Amino acid sequence: MQRNITLTFDDEVLRKARVLAARRNRSVSALLREELSRLVAEDEAYETAKRAALERLERGAHLGGGPLPSRDELHDRAGLR
Repeated sequence: MQRNITLTFDDEVLRKARVLAARRNRSVSALLREELSRLVAEDEAYETAKRAALERLERGAHLGGGPLPSRDELHDRAGLR
């Protein structure tokens, strides 16, 4: 379902918007509709990527390796000789 909204622009901005829309073979309404749709899609993509990144951070990553040696094993000087 599409709905109409009313926007207010100063004369100079509206004049330039009409020129820009004409150059792109669009109406000002179509130009604004496309731009707002693009902005919403970008925001949704950002939020999706953010959620995925936070989930990956929460899960963590296995970097290999095994159990860490104890403090005594690390400081055992007899094992170095």
